[in-house]
Amino acid sequence: MNNKLKVVTIGGGSSYTPEIIEGFIQRYAEMPISEIWLVDVKAGREKLEIVGNLAKRMVEAAGIDCQVHLTLDRREALKDADFVTTQLRVGQLDARIKDERIPLSHGLIGQETNGAGGLAKALRTIPVILDICRDMEELCPDAWLINFTNPSGIVTEAVIKHSKIKCVGLCNLSQSMQRMVAEILGVDKSRFLLQLVGLNHFLYGTHVYMDGKDVMPDVLRNLKYDSAHKPKNIPDIPWLQEQIQHLGVIPCPYHQYYYATSDVLEKQLQEFEEHGTRGEVVQAVEHELFELYRNPQLHEKPKQLEQRGGAYYSEAACELISAIYNDKNLLMTVNVRNNGAIRSLPDNVAIETTCVIGRYGAIPLNNDPLPATVSGLVSLMKSWEEMAVEAAVTGDYGAALQALTLNPLVPSGKVAKVVLDELLEAHREYLPQFFKE
Repeated sequence: MNNKLKVVTIGGGSSYTPEIIEGFIQRYAEMPISEIWLVDVKAGREKLEIVGNLAKRMVEAAGIDCQVHLTLDRREALKDADFVTTQLRVGQLDARIKDERIPLSHGLIGQETNGAGGLAKALRTIPVILDICRDMEELCPDAWLINFTNPSGIVTEAVIKHSKIKCVGLCNLSQSMQRMVAEILGVDKSRFLLQLVGLNHFLYGTHVYMDGKDVMPDVLRNLKYDSAHKPKNIPDIPWLQEQIQHLGVIPCPYHQYYYATSDVLEKQLQEFEEHGTRGEVVQAVEHELFELYRNPQLHEKPKQLEQRGGAYYSEAACELISAIYNDKNLLMTVNVRNNGAIRSLPDNVAIETTCVIGRYGAIPLNNDPLPATVSGLVSLMKSWEEMAVEAAVTGDYGAALQALTLNPLVPSGKVAKVVLDELLEAHREYLPQFFKE
């Protein structure tokens, strides 16, 4: 790596951008970034200028020697980049609202990374990410792609299978799980190792090591996901304690969609009637955030950003970039090529697991075989993800239909077809692979 460090953030007009800028500023001594390029598309020009000017004020107030560039020209930005982060949303929040509304209108859970909504997001996103990869192969072939565009695991798998770019996928969920375990144990997170393995948004804690012992039984006995320990988009529904005890592993908050499907759907439908989808709530939060970002006196990340649901993204992203840049051999939970870490899955798929991170990238820890309580579900979820990648890359309608048919949140083939047809039509302008002349 050269001394001049160039980072490109694609989707730079996102409301999350102040998070990552704050993280870069805090780590400037160990990661002296000289250029930050924030890139967006024409439709995002206004947001890019608002959030980009805030980023410039943040960097100036920090007094660091770093230039912030704003551009709609992705290729200009990518030339000779060292790290490329992706935090984009194809179709912006209006597309997310459709991803949630259409399944809900057919009595299915409407969620942007799970079920039918997750498939729609993957179908729109993967071609764009692979297009970015092709530009990277030409303009910065040695750069690392750090992806936290959702659905992160499926997107990472597409890059692994269809690109030569070095890629690590990222999610902030493991950070929330660590904080919860730290609170249960009453210690700082530096005191224990939480070993995690599974898929993105389908992650399990398999071991908690502290003071030379695996204290998992203590954690399971005291496990409760309340509003402090879960993403804001997941309903407050108590776990069945017996269910968790007999799992033998720590489920992640997103498992509520699969272990309490009818309860979550009932709550979603109620909230849908009262104030619309989660995407509409986020749209209102974003409007408030961008009004704050416009203030020329603001030169720090506002506290209200935590309401957006992206807390700890900067911590995860910046830690990951620093661990690679500084060859730290740090333990982090990321999305990476399986390579036998989950023995029941193919080597070439993406999984999410605890890895050692250094200049070589991410190497998964060796994991025990998943217990029978969860291994079948993980295999099923991976099958649906594999079909989703195939559908997104090829535009194969049959693969998309099979993906939805496999997904546990879609109860029948008939409703799968109806919902898929509506989603494809709703997002037609972003799905050229399905609507070839």
